[in-house]
Amino acid sequence: MNRIDSLFSARRDGIMSIYFCAGHPDAGSTLATIKALEDNGIDMVEVGIPFSDPLADGPVIQDAATKALRNGMSLKLLFSQLADVRKSVSIPLVLMGYLNPIMHYGFERFCADCSRCGIDGMIVPDMPFDDYMNLYKDTAERYGIKVIMLITPETSDERIRLIDDNTDGFIYMVSSASTTGAQKSFDDSKVNYFRRIASMNLRNPRMIGFGISNRQTLESSMANASGVIIGSRFVTLLDETHDAVKAITELKRILAE
Repeated sequence: MNRIDSLFSARRDGIMSIYFCAGHPDAGSTLATIKALEDNGIDMVEVGIPFSDPLADGPVIQDAATKALRNGMSLKLLFSQLADVRKSVSIPLVLMGYLNPIMHYGFERFCADCSRCGIDGMIVPDMPFDDYMNLYKDTAERYGIKVIMLITPETSDERIRLIDDNTDGFIYMVSSASTTGAQKSFDDSKVNYFRRIASMNLRNPRMIGFGISNRQTLESSMANASGVIIGSRFVTLLDETHDAVKAITELKRILAE
């Protein structure tokens, strides 16, 4: 069974996933960051593929991607770093990146290398759903890689049902249609969006991301989904400390305040 499926079969709520950008803060820190997150109780990790034009990302993750590219990070280097990750890491791992570098690498080659390294899924924010269905779905499924789709408050119920029927793993609920970045609180419109999606009784579990940075945003999200995805807040702490253990320890402290 795919490790994402195993996680959600064992637990339907309270799941925490952390995002960081490969090659940030240092080119060689990827594996150590993943291991530190697992050792500190994180349930799933999203490893970002740096790209020079990240449309969905706010300034924090854009800056991390710029530094990672400057450090020499590439898909070829990332897969070489992940070659032995399953010797020491057992939690689900997802690669998150934009279509341009993946297509430049070759989509089937990308899926094959994900499978070889023990990567469980991918998130490609700018992959159109129709292209996924017509061009990429069969290849990803052949290699056992989950393609996780994003929904926003503007996504129609019809499209959400279509995504739910044609993907598995989990659905990534973006808290807003804007870019990533920490938020102090979620207003009523966001909470109503969370509740609206919860009331649809979707087949797939849901994870909420974009803006989770403190206890209020954490609890609002956890109450309305299977779990949360935290990126910008952790990336900021990692940039400040250059130490994944210190960064995740501080993040846990902030979320508990």
